[in-house]
Amino acid sequence: MPAARATSSVRALEAILPLIASGQPYEAHQKARTFASRYSKSKQYDAAIDVLFQSARELLKIGQQGSGTDLAVFLMDVYESKGETVSDESRGRLTQLIALAGPSGSWRKTIIDKAIAWSVKVGPHPGGDPDLHHYVGELLYKEGSFAAAEPHFLAAGKRDSARVLAEMFIEWTGPHGPAGPFALRGTIPYLQNGNILAARTFINSFVSQLTTRRSSLLSPHQPTPIPVGNSTDSELDEIVFTTDSTLNFAQLAVRACQRAQGDKNKIMREAWVRLWGTYQSKGGLVANGEVRKALSEIAELYFAMPPPRAQQANPLGDMISAMFGGAPATATPSRRVLTPAPPTSTPGLD
Repeated sequence: MPAARATSSVRALEAILPLIASGQPYEAHQKARTFASRYSKSKQYDAAIDVLFQSARELLKIGQQGSGTDLAVFLMDVYESKGETVSDESRGRLTQLIALAGPSGSWRKTIIDKAIAWSVKVGPHPGGDPDLHHYVGELLYKEGSFAAAEPHFLAAGKRDSARVLAEMFIEWTGPHGPAGPFALRGTIPYLQNGNILAARTFINSFVSQLTTRRSSLLSPHQPTPIPVGNSTDSELDEIVFTTDSTLNFAQLAVRACQRAQGDKNKIMREAWVRLWGTYQSKGGLVANGEVRKALSEIAELYFAMPPPRAQQANPLGDMISAMFGGAPATATPSRRVLTPAPPTSTPGLD
């Protein structure tokens, strides 16, 4: 910490923190805002950040969620004024405050939403900082807030996030619940985001954990996994055929997208059409209207296949966008196609 910043923030904190310790949180909150405003106006952003962070942290520790959250939001306003980028330090301050805010009320959500919005503005990730999303997802998952954790794991897009999402979905579906819907809830959004690695990691982990717990799901016609590509030390690349057609489709869809090269690979385009058509004809989830719309978007993205005429906006994409401050598209979006990957050198699926 630079000397000037240390002197300024230490003097301010010497006036603020004793008030919190002596049971005067309102007075401490007002002093913190006053000092931080003064520092921010004179562009002493580091001093303002230090005062706001430490004051918010101590207020949250004693259960003053309203005052602590207000200072946390002010802290992120100063981040924006300074042009603070996402780093371990800047993110670490926020994750501490998010943890201390606690699950009661809407205080923590206010900090989370503001933090993600800040990371969108200053970072390279349109959906927000992946590490921040992953931290929030794990925090919510550990508290049993599965529905709230789900979009954060999807937005994070990290392999660890995909694995934890699979673990959470296994818990969520329980010992006898339907697995197919959860398989698609993890696979489709990752594919829509162009994140094949996360999609593959998710579905591999999900199917592996599920069939370990429910061995009766294994197909009697093919009880052993079929290798389809190059496995690594950390992940096997194989298809596990089950008695649940949606699980089988999700695994095969990921491998097809993995080998897609837009309109360059006619064989894979035809394979996708046959795969989709076969499983759609079976009925069930793959034939559901909303799922068909999502798969149509995936077909366009990976195989450069134009969507059906008069297709409406994809509700899954709109849902994820709306959760993090975006808005559903109101006009026809421009065509989105991934850059074709180089041809695979192996006959199997990579």
